This record gives sequence, structure tokens and C-alpha cells, in this order.
Amino acid sequence: MAHSSKAFLLTSDAPVRRTGRTPRPFAHREGDSVVKYAQIGAIATHLPERVETNDQLRAEFPKWDMDLIYSKTGIAQRHIAEADECSSDLGVKAAQKLFAKTGVDPESIDFLLFCTQTPDYPLPTTACLLQQRLGLKTSTGAFDFNLGCSGFVYGLSMGNALIRSGMASRVLLITAETYSKFIDRADRSLRTIFGDGAAATLIEAVDRQALTSFVFGTDGTGADTLIVNSGGARPAKDAIQPRRRRRWDSKLYMDGPSLIAFTLEMIPKMIDQALQRFELTRDDVDIYIMHQATKKMLDQLRLRLGLEQEKMPLMLENVGNTVSSTIPLLIEDLRKSGRLRPGMRAMLVGFGVGYSWAGCLWEES
Repeated sequence: MAHSSKAFLLTSDAPVRRTGRTPRPFAHREGDSVVKYAQIGAIATHLPERVETNDQLRAEFPKWDMDLIYSKTGIAQRHIAEADECSSDLGVKAAQKLFAKTGVDPESIDFLLFCTQTPDYPLPTTACLLQQRLGLKTSTGAFDFNLGCSGFVYGLSMGNALIRSGMASRVLLITAETYSKFIDRADRSLRTIFGDGAAATLIEAVDRQALTSFVFGTDGTGADTLIVNSGGARPAKDAIQPRRRRRWDSKLYMDGPSLIAFTLEMIPKMIDQALQRFELTRDDVDIYIMHQATKKMLDQLRLRLGLEQEKMPLMLENVGNTVSSTIPLLIEDLRKSGRLRPGMRAMLVGFGVGYSWAGCLWEES
């Protein structure tokens, strides 16, 4: 993959405070052996034990046309968290699997990033609870961020920045969601799509650049298309209202057609913007690893991009849309099946609730 040769220097117009001694300059890190780059290391995932199949939904709601729903969503079953099972519980299990399979010492983690839209509490930040439960050292930095479908790529960008700046050598990115807690049992539009799950991703310092060309997008005018407008500090009388009529009693509201229209308009532009930075074309990318929303949305996006099916894989059938964990779940599956191999150039793309979207180029090692 092509690499940027541009060096970035820190400059400041602030006045120098005179202390009577010669100031010691900060080391210029670019170009010497201290500089490191971020790479996506091992990934481990965890899905709740309880599985909810389309056949079970058909038996519960005989009027639901599950064959038609499956043709649109591509989802046959989902994993659902128990009533007493929270996002942190899923995240802990994913991270413990990661440590077990890699032999990585939890105390070697310099920074913990936790992406969730279903935290255990309004405060404290769930990342602090994860630090204690995972046995990370108390000098570990840790925080939550709430981004949903674009969250994994945003997390990679933060891990990349921490490593490039020298503030961390090993970052643990955990994504975990329990959207099922927002969904009414009779909600045909949501219950058939969203599944719960978590992924733990190791972001490690390496000598060769593998993650690059990050592109981000935000448009808050889309907030009313995918929203839980209760439970926060905003009074109900002042809350953002769903864009169209609410049809079910779920706390979560989703306007599917508006989300598809947003995706088809913005994501091809973002992909081309990321590619243009290195004078690449869409054909120069070996594989497009997209947020796994629904089959219908991804099929339309693939056709808009002019891609062959094998270049844009799907992983929805047995897990559903797991929000911030769809991309790492897919990466783990592609690695296991051999469809993602060292040296392959990938485009990682997350998009959805917010509206928020993000993409980057990545070379598997």
C-alpha cells in the first residue's frame, strides 16, 4: 500500500516563559526509530447464549411474513442478552477470550476504549468498571464513547492517534451493544434486525503503516431517524421526535428508508474521498468491510459502488445487526475462513445512527 511521506510538526505561537535555564526541546519523533504505527491485531468476540430464530418469531407472531423479512434483512437468527446481562458483561467476556487466545497480559494494556450506546449506568463511565473487572493497571487510560454503527472505525482512529503520538503502545478497543433492551417484543421492524454482541480488538504498535486515510462525517439533522428519545436528561416535552409516525412501543425508533437514502448518498462519496488521497480507484481495494446493517441496504450500496459480491462480504444471517461490533465480527470471520489474507488492502466503512460515518484504508498483516 502507498504511504504518505508528509511529516507533521507541532508549532506554537505561545510566549516562552523564561526560567533562567536553557529549555530542553521536545524530541522530534518523525523519521526516527521511536515512531510507531497502529495495526489491527487479534480480535475476539462474544455473543449471548440465548438465540432467537426466525422460526421462533413466526410461531410467536403467525401474521409476520418471515420469509419476506428474511429476504430483506438476510438475518435468520440473533443473539439476545438476558435481562441481567449488560454491555459490560459481554465486553468483559470478549476481552477475556482475547487475552486467553493471545497470551497478552492485561497489565500491558496502555489504553482502553469502550464503544457502546447501552452503558451500564449514566455514570460512571463503563470503561472504568471494565478496567477493574479485567485487571488492567490503574495507569491505564480509559473512556467510553457513544457512536453506534461508525464506532469501530472511530475507535481505530483514536487508537491510531494514541500510538502515533507515543502515548500508548497497546490499545484495547471493546465494542458492545444490547439494543434488544430498547425493543418491544411486538416490534416487527426492529426485533427482526438487531442482535446483541461484543468484540475486543487489540490495536498494537508496529513499524510499518497499516491504517491510513481516515475520513469522517457527521450530520445531526439525521438524529430523528434512529433514536431513543427518553432516559436522558432532556425532558420529554423538549425531546427530539421521530421523523415519521411511531408504529411500535419500542424505546428505539428507526426510519429505515431515510437511513438507506443517507447511506447511498454519503458512503460512495466518503469512499472516493479516502481513495483519492492515494490516487487509488475502487478497483485497487481488495475487499470492502462494511457495517452490517441489513442485506437490502448493503446490496443497494454494493450496486451503487459497482462492486462484485465477493469484494463486499456479508455476515448477518446468524448474528443480525450488532451495531458497533459488526465490523470486528466480520473481520474475525474473514480471517478464520481465509478470505482476508496478509497483504490485502481493505476499506473499512461504518455508517448509521447520528448521522455518523467513518472510513479508512487498512492493510492486513
